[in-house]
Amino acid sequence: MPGIRYVTTEDAARLAAIYNPLVRETAVSFELEPVSPDEMARRVESVASTHPWIVIEEEIDGPILGYAYAAPHRERPAYRWSVETTVYVDTGHRGRGLGKTLYTALLDLATSWGYATALAGIALPNPASVALHASVGFTQVGVFPRAGFKFDQWHDVGWWYRPLATIDPPRTTARPG
Repeated sequence: MPGIRYVTTEDAARLAAIYNPLVRETAVSFELEPVSPDEMARRVESVASTHPWIVIEEEIDGPILGYAYAAPHRERPAYRWSVETTVYVDTGHRGRGLGKTLYTALLDLATSWGYATALAGIALPNPASVALHASVGFTQVGVFPRAGFKFDQWHDVGWWYRPLATIDPPRTTARPG
């Protein structure tokens, strides 16, 4: 049975190995160059204490099959209760429901950490990602046409929204002790 846990910087090489084929071969990511394990570790360190990052393993302490994270949506203080969310599953393990399992856990954590809104951008077309987001409660709120240029063509980005906590006024966001 798969296990979910918080990511550590020691996971960086595996996270990069899952992510980099998407960078090299698809428009799913708008990055143009693969990410080094050191850069991935830096990304984890930069927000993991304030935003949830999780991995899913085949079994406890087994190989990492995918990861998901929440990150700041924007830097201005009024956005602090909104997160941008992402999930990536290793190519050989897609279609097993791992993405939905990861996303459900991530959204539960983001809610418990005090976040009120989850947002997600999906490079289009991407029917699998659209279906995943809809399955965990996201609603499409718009499309930015020609938002990214990769592989010699323009790509639209669909934006998706999902409410999390409904606390008014919002409480301070923080990783639970």
